[in-house]
Amino acid sequence: MAKSKQNKKGLWAITKPVNKYITGSMLLAMLQGVLMILGIVLLANIIGIILEGELQLLGLSLNFRQSFWLFTAVIIITFIIRYYSFIFSHLGAFKLETILRKNLTSRLAEVPLGYVITTGTGSLKKVILDDIKSLHIFVADSIPMIGKSAITPIISLIIMFAIDWRIALVAIGVLILGVILMYSATKDDAEHRQKYEQSQAGINKAVIEFVQAMPVVRIFDDGSTSSKRYNAALERYKHYTKTWINLTAIPGKIALIILSPLPTLLAVTGVSILLVLSNQLSLSGFIAAVMISTGLAEVLMPLMWFNKALKKAHASAVRIHETNELPVLAKPKVAKVPSSYDITFKNVSFSYNNNHIQALKNVNFTVSEKTTAALVGPSGAGKSTVARLIPRFWDVTEGAICLGGVDIRDMDTNILMDTVSFVFQEAFLFNDTLAANIRIAKMNAADDEIIKAAKAAQIHDFIMGLPDGYETMAGDRGVNLSGGQKQRITIARAMLRDTPVIVLDEATAFADPENEEEIVKALANLMRDKTVIVIAHKLATIKDVDQIIAFEKGEAKEFGTHDELLALGGTYASLWRNYTLAQNWNVHHKGVQDEKENVYTSEAALSTYC
Repeated sequence: MAKSKQNKKGLWAITKPVNKYITGSMLLAMLQGVLMILGIVLLANIIGIILEGELQLLGLSLNFRQSFWLFTAVIIITFIIRYYSFIFSHLGAFKLETILRKNLTSRLAEVPLGYVITTGTGSLKKVILDDIKSLHIFVADSIPMIGKSAITPIISLIIMFAIDWRIALVAIGVLILGVILMYSATKDDAEHRQKYEQSQAGINKAVIEFVQAMPVVRIFDDGSTSSKRYNAALERYKHYTKTWINLTAIPGKIALIILSPLPTLLAVTGVSILLVLSNQLSLSGFIAAVMISTGLAEVLMPLMWFNKALKKAHASAVRIHETNELPVLAKPKVAKVPSSYDITFKNVSFSYNNNHIQALKNVNFTVSEKTTAALVGPSGAGKSTVARLIPRFWDVTEGAICLGGVDIRDMDTNILMDTVSFVFQEAFLFNDTLAANIRIAKMNAADDEIIKAAKAAQIHDFIMGLPDGYETMAGDRGVNLSGGQKQRITIARAMLRDTPVIVLDEATAFADPENEEEIVKALANLMRDKTVIVIAHKLATIKDVDQIIAFEKGEAKEFGTHDELLALGGTYASLWRNYTLAQNWNVHHKGVQDEKENVYTSEAALSTYC
């Protein structure tokens, strides 16, 4: 049963959509192999005629002219068939690549976004790029080789037996010895291949991390410390590669020498000369045997390498299949549409990767329609987890999240996304124009709508001050813009989408004072007449919200307004006290306040946007 299941997700299951191309290419390659051997026989016949006059070889009785023209025709047809064999295989490879990439991207679009975040770009890049490339190479290049290399040794041995069975046995003996040695060199490579490929994935992750951290590296480090993980990944790769090579080097080299054309040629030539000298073999038979034996070893070698290519392609196919089988977000049989836009968490508990450590524990709260609630708490308290459960980055482990009385798991994903907009602390921009980066929220939006959204987001004047205006390229991940400018572009996206529910996760976290003022104005426009959940560490910005929910260790501990929670003297009061002290810190006074001062008041508090 396990083996059957493994076969279903193996190489040939993955390549099934292009089976007709694979079959066509393989059959043409086999025909090419047969014609190639026929060409060798005809060439031997031509040489024999030149040396001995008209003769018979393998029952063929042809004169020089007949042999020459037949040989020419066979060579031409062989090249034509070889050309179309590769055309078939490459068409199949490109079609397979297209199918697999579309299937993978479609699948990843349906799996919980949390999986994409936690898996990491290095591993996903290996599957989407490297593994698919591996299958492309297998279908494009290995398939014709399989067909040719599979049929040619069989036909060659049949002809050699027809010439003289003793020559055939000698050739078989040399090849068997080489195959045994090659098998001993590769029999235990499954474990080594797995470690080798894992170390490759580690290098991918380390390289991406190192490149993305380059600004920090240049400021704070000479590279020796920050590149430690990268160097460690390289060392692991070097170690596993060296170990694998050392285990297989000696038998592998001996096998390569024996399976090269020269040993087979020497053995067959020696036996053939003895048979010729004893008048048991004709000169043309001698020439044919020697030429075919050379080709026999030459075509058998690719079969040995094919075993390695097959294992690599199979491993890639399994990883692709596993990605294609990732659990997707459950879709409701009958999608429901919320009648209002209040948000309710009912006994919600959640664990990342379903482990025993709970990020949220029995959380209950309600945010009424067109009101604003702020989630506060120390780092790791569960605030951002709450924000990421609303768009179903993950589904809750226990309980339910309801929007307008409807469990979000019972809503169509498109309806949910059309109902809720998100502005996270890390703004991501595509390497496209500013207009395109805003339009992604509504692909059919007119230019006037984009400009209106940009104005509401306080970014229009900045854009118009650029030489190319809205056609300015944002650069890779928005590198051409500041953090505050990128944030206002993402707010413009949310303005353009115009959903009734907004989730803000530290939207002003990375803004400088000037940009923060503009962002606050933009957020005020965005939040008007919406149901809003705000996550903020700058507590002065959420003093006047309708409701504050204080989290601690994954639990919603306190509920109320700013004044009510201060009066409780609990989690929120402690957070406010620390925040106030931090606001009064400067390079001369390290936040030490007179105990008689009211630490709950901050003259430096920012104007609220709620």
